[in-house]
Amino acid sequence: MSTGSILAGALAPHPPHLIYAENPPQNEPRAECGWENLRWGYERMRKDLDALDYDVIVVLSPHWQTYVGTHFLGVPRFESLSVDPIFPNLFRFRYGLDVDVDLAEAICAEASSEGLVTQMMRNPDFRVDYGTIISSHMTRPAWDKPIVGISSCRNTAFYSVEVMQEQSLALGRATRRAIEASGKRALLLASNSLSHRHFTTEGALPEDMSREHITSHAMYLWDMKVIELMKQGRSREIFDLMPEFVTQAISEADSGALSWLLAAMDFPTEPAEVYAYGTVIGTGNVVAAWTNP
Repeated sequence: MSTGSILAGALAPHPPHLIYAENPPQNEPRAECGWENLRWGYERMRKDLDALDYDVIVVLSPHWQTYVGTHFLGVPRFESLSVDPIFPNLFRFRYGLDVDVDLAEAICAEASSEGLVTQMMRNPDFRVDYGTIISSHMTRPAWDKPIVGISSCRNTAFYSVEVMQEQSLALGRATRRAIEASGKRALLLASNSLSHRHFTTEGALPEDMSREHITSHAMYLWDMKVIELMKQGRSREIFDLMPEFVTQAISEADSGALSWLLAAMDFPTEPAEVYAYGTVIGTGNVVAAWTNP
């Protein structure tokens, strides 16, 4: 068997508003328009990633939150209706997805060997979280690639960002080893926004872009700092900056998704391709990808 590899890693944020505005047949609510900058950025990223001919998508989502260790989807097929608990008026999505259980088990075993608490999720009636669904759909709307779904162990909430960083580093190493041993070509998705302070009220028309802006200039400056490091290929500095960034920008990177991705790619020094930056209900979102040379 040939050695597997991580072909690319993408920062793929998951606001449900993006799927709402795309109007795919799987989603019940219908929109007129909205958040074009981010949606068109996803379009450009899809074209580049599709050219890589990857075999599997590995995604870590902030919205599959586990409190005892890191869990992995362990059922070959999931089908259900996903409803966003905050925005059920925007996201009622009928999904069907296939899971690469063999690779999920391999990453789980490697993570356990790193000393992490791990668990395979074997419940066939489990409803896959909407972060995993939205990031996967926006990256590969054909749904023709299997995924490996990884939970977000809430180390930041229970302990500190520093503990999250240590465990994300170990999980990243484990992910890379398992992919290399599998012989498969993988795309990694970190399913998170950058700054993550939401608006507290919603307008009568969600897609009214005259209301859309970042929550605060201070959080915007933090987003720009991280994006500039991405564009300069300084991923190790992003990792080192994470404790302050998470605290100051109320960042959804507290999930460990971005730290895991950078660690799994062994801290790429090539510049990331930044396809779009935009706000959704006040949060800062960047669509970006690192491609392994």
